[in-house]
Amino acid sequence: MSGILSYFLPKDKVFYSLFEEASDNLQEISKKLIQVVYEPDYNKRAVIIKEMEDIEHLNDNVTHRIFIELGKNFITPFDREDIHALASALDDIADYIYSAAKKINFYKIDPISDQGIQKTAEAIKEAVNAVKAAVMELRNLKNTQKIIECVIKINSIENSADEIFDMSIERLFDSDVDAKELIKRREIYQVMETATDKCEDAGNVIESIVVKYA
Repeated sequence: MSGILSYFLPKDKVFYSLFEEASDNLQEISKKLIQVVYEPDYNKRAVIIKEMEDIEHLNDNVTHRIFIELGKNFITPFDREDIHALASALDDIADYIYSAAKKINFYKIDPISDQGIQKTAEAIKEAVNAVKAAVMELRNLKNTQKIIECVIKINSIENSADEIFDMSIERLFDSDVDAKELIKRREIYQVMETATDKCEDAGNVIESIVVKYA
């Protein structure tokens, strides 16, 4: 009987390791975004953006491995729906961070002249750090207070990012930029703000896990 039971039990903490790996990738790609928005040289930005693309691909692989493990493991550390939702949210964060950086160079925007872009990049990095801190606590779920504090911080940062977005849009429409420039910058603002939304999504999933299992 013990042999049969051991067959169904998870062989290791694979999901925790994969989520931690994904959060490490998010932290790295958010740091790269900061480098991009404070780098005035187009070509140097392009090098950093290529590094971000590589990290984004690594994170895609992690997400794929999580989904494979979901198919292989009969028993999971928490609800399969939560595992899928958290993996998807973490993947989305990386996608939107990379997309924001890519659009900056694609549209030939000078981020140095745009405080909205820089402030939102800083907010993204802070939110990602909070997401990582929460993910790192999932392995044992002993420090639930710290997890909840991280979730609250993520929500607060997302609210701040919304305000930065609104102010940036207002400033943009009050400026004398032409219509093409306006559309380009607005799209970048939207993509970056969505990255913070995805951080909030990840936080909400983590909070749901805490409520169910802590």
